Amino acid sequence: MDGSDSTRAGLILSEEVFRIRGAIFEVNREMGAGFLEAVYQECLAAEFELRGIPYVATPTLTLTYKGHALRQVYQPDFVCFDSIIVELKALTDVASAHRAQVLNYLKATNLRLGLLVNFGAFPKASIERIAR
Repeated sequence: MDGSDSTRAGLILSEEVFRIRGAIFEVNREMGAGFLEAVYQECLAAEFELRGIPYVATPTLTLTYKGHALRQVYQPDFVCFDSIIVELKALTDVASAHRAQVLNYLKATNLRLGLLVNFGAFPKASIERIAR
């Protein structure tokens, strides 16, 4: 987890993650728990805009198999700073399948860092940093 400046210094994309986390916690403070994922996604997009955080919402990620493009695609909730996948959930608990989903997104994009965000955690959103 991101902590003090000295802790953040050793983590990849630490300043970008710090800014994203601030937006996530602001949405959590305003909305609380109990809404559907789509509500949090819309709120977070608005907060990214307010904070000047560059993002693409639900980008389509093309998959390949042995060099052949597949018809199936992945769509993470956000890609921020052209380098961080942000996947949202609104669940009581995050499962290992959700972590695997983020890892698959990272593999599909060749990106190195993903954030698995759960707005269903009470009393505040949880954020898992997943690196590849």
